Amino acid sequence: MAAMKNDSGWRIAARGLLAGFFVVAGINHFISPKIYLGMMPPWLPAPELANVVSGAAEIAGGLGLLSRRFRRTAGWGLIALLVAVFPANLHVALQGHMPGLNVSPLILWLRLPFQPGLIAWVWWVALKRPESGARQR
Repeated sequence: MAAMKNDSGWRIAARGLLAGFFVVAGINHFISPKIYLGMMPPWLPAPELANVVSGAAEIAGGLGLLSRRFRRTAGWGLIALLVAVFPANLHVALQGHMPGLNVSPLILWLRLPFQPGLIAWVWWVALKRPESGARQR
């Protein structure tokens, strides 16, 4: 148990939860593409392709978090993805509704600050080095 001192059960659980979140969200891009297509800003070329690529990236990133070998690459990829999709989230907040879902405009604005939180979560579970004496799983 001493080896898990810094890569604790909390960090391992948080990694698994985040991986599951990204895999489920990525799969949802293929199950319910209309939701994501409705979020795309009008200036974005090839929204269908962007939906497929972002969904596949979420799945790959989520699975990558579970592998020690791919974790850092997955972490950087997920952070890049979260930064890249922020304009779509802002676009939805500015238009005041999310096509295909009945969501309050206030909720659309309140969800924007979660993006930096997700980025921090990815960093903690994938990129932050365990302190000396800890073994990374």
